[in-house]
Amino acid sequence: MNTKQLRQKILDLAIRGKLVPQDPNDEPASVLLERVRAEKERLIREGKIKRDKRDSAVSRGDDKLHYENVPFEVPESWCWATLNEVCSVLTDGTHQTPTYSDDGYIFLSSKNVTTGKIDWDNVMHIPESLHNELHSRLAPEIGDILLAKNGTTGFAAVVDRECIFDIYVSLALLRTFKNEISPEYLRHIISSQNVQEHFKGHLKGIGVPNLHLEHIRTAPIPVCSLAEQCRIVAAIESAFAVIDEIERNKSDLQAAVTAAKSKILSLAIRGKLVPQDPADEPASVLLERICAEREALVKAGKIKRGKGDSVIEKSCDNSYYENLPDGWDLCRLNDIGQIVGGGTPSTTEPSFWDNGSIPWITPADLSGYNAKYIAAGNRMITTTGLSESSAVLMPADSVLFSSRAPIGYCVIAKNEVCTNQGFKSVVPFLSGMSEYIYHYLKARVEEIRSRASGTTFKEVSGTEFGNTVITLPPIAEQRRIVEAIEVAFNQLNQVTENLD
Repeated sequence: MNTKQLRQKILDLAIRGKLVPQDPNDEPASVLLERVRAEKERLIREGKIKRDKRDSAVSRGDDKLHYENVPFEVPESWCWATLNEVCSVLTDGTHQTPTYSDDGYIFLSSKNVTTGKIDWDNVMHIPESLHNELHSRLAPEIGDILLAKNGTTGFAAVVDRECIFDIYVSLALLRTFKNEISPEYLRHIISSQNVQEHFKGHLKGIGVPNLHLEHIRTAPIPVCSLAEQCRIVAAIESAFAVIDEIERNKSDLQAAVTAAKSKILSLAIRGKLVPQDPADEPASVLLERICAEREALVKAGKIKRGKGDSVIEKSCDNSYYENLPDGWDLCRLNDIGQIVGGGTPSTTEPSFWDNGSIPWITPADLSGYNAKYIAAGNRMITTTGLSESSAVLMPADSVLFSSRAPIGYCVIAKNEVCTNQGFKSVVPFLSGMSEYIYHYLKARVEEIRSRASGTTFKEVSGTEFGNTVITLPPIAEQRRIVEAIEVAFNQLNQVTENLD
């Protein structure tokens, strides 16, 4: 269930007058707007507000106010207006860069309204002298609407407490005629797709989006009687409360799915996911065959001999290394595969990149990537780029593990690939082991990450990565483990898909 779309659908019904039934006893919105205009004129005459020449012109017809180009039809008793027409105040905060202090008066900016509620827990403060200057121009009050107009634009929140504070230019302040226009009704209308599209169509600026006051003022707003506004707000909030509960349950279920996957992997690498078969060839024999294959590769000059095996210390993580099933063994990652780094050809040399045909993968290519296999990233390099850099062409079924920025992405190469230096990869000495290695590394990401070093960027070195201890089952059991993981994960993924 896409709850974001569901919220928008409810708001869309609301602004079209289709969320709650109309009451023929309600006064027409045209009468309400006449009172708003009269009150606005009174405030102007008394010098409490200034006349704004940017109000849209309207004309009367059939007891209903019409704009020349209304976004859509509304019920007969409703009217169209602009935001400026239904507000006694519509302005923004101070344009001067504030001087902050450790305490003093609360100072809000657009970052404080991005959830539809004001975040009072993460606020900045300004000294009293600056507050006095700002407050003399604009004094926010309970029931005002704060609208983000710079950076993250379009979010609105109602001031929900009696509090003395000031606002930055990144916020607009909208003050309705509260006896005629419900602030909560107006906030919901502002959040509707129709008004948001109006805002997006008038954004200015290249780096940081900027919504100007003139375009906030002219946003078209459907207006109904105050009684119907209150009914609409009650219906929206009742529906949104149900959606909130759905989202909480959805979040809880997604967390449970993630925890279940972690548990499945933990059971798998400890020999507790599938039963052992005494007829399976022991892992010790498998390791002898791997050792023989590695020696053959050394003699053929395809890989270099290691500097010597290190002793496996079980004390560092007894929960994984004690009580292994019969037929299992312990080894290190560099015992069963070649550890390969990566490299980046010079980006200023066209011959390294133009018309490249060799897949070159970076950790950025794996951001949000959920598949187990990968064939290519966003860029290709040439054979010249490969030979002129530290990048290494690895065969299909190599296991790629991002070792920095960030640490922990893991995929299997579907074909020949190379990577940048953000990876430490495993090229298994024997075929048929890639998927077990892949799942093992996924299970041990946190332990591997804990061995990273560095200050600005944490990185797992090739030596540390190669020293990762592997609980190794017989090759036949590896296949059963992988199959059991895939079946369980597919079922869990189905649960997640059904949530959407």
